[in-house]
Amino acid sequence: MANFNNVSWTARAFLLMTCAAGLATAAEPPADLCSLLPAAVVSKTLGQTYGPPKKTVAPRPYANTAEGTDCTYPASSDYLLFRAYVDPSPAASAELFAKLKSFFGRGSTSVTGIGDEAYLDASHGLHVRKGKVRFFISAKAANDKQLRDLASSIVGQL
Repeated sequence: MANFNNVSWTARAFLLMTCAAGLATAAEPPADLCSLLPAAVVSKTLGQTYGPPKKTVAPRPYANTAEGTDCTYPASSDYLLFRAYVDPSPAASAELFAKLKSFFGRGSTSVTGIGDEAYLDASHGLHVRKGKVRFFISAKAANDKQLRDLASSIVGQL
């Protein structure tokens, strides 16, 4: 009976550690941030064909902050820019998001229901923060609903 209790406790501990490890890794963004927004999703949402993203390094917004990733999706008459940053922590991300909003957010409109916070800037770009990830989506051919749909798709993976 004592042997059964030891096996039972060992199995429970293993199950708990396995589940906890799964939850911890689920919150981490992928190494390739462009994979959060496949070209097929962009094409379907915006109703025209967009090519695969060209991945480049996005500039640091301030000294001693993380570089980001620019994913540029070409189309025949437009392109979509998806720019993403991964900060060291959700708190650092929230602080930087607020700082950047004071600059880019003039004339902005708050957007609810996407990530931890989001807004549309005056130039029709959508800025979103979810945990320690900040991202921006912009396309001339996209309307606000389409940008929100793309952002929701991304947030659902974070």
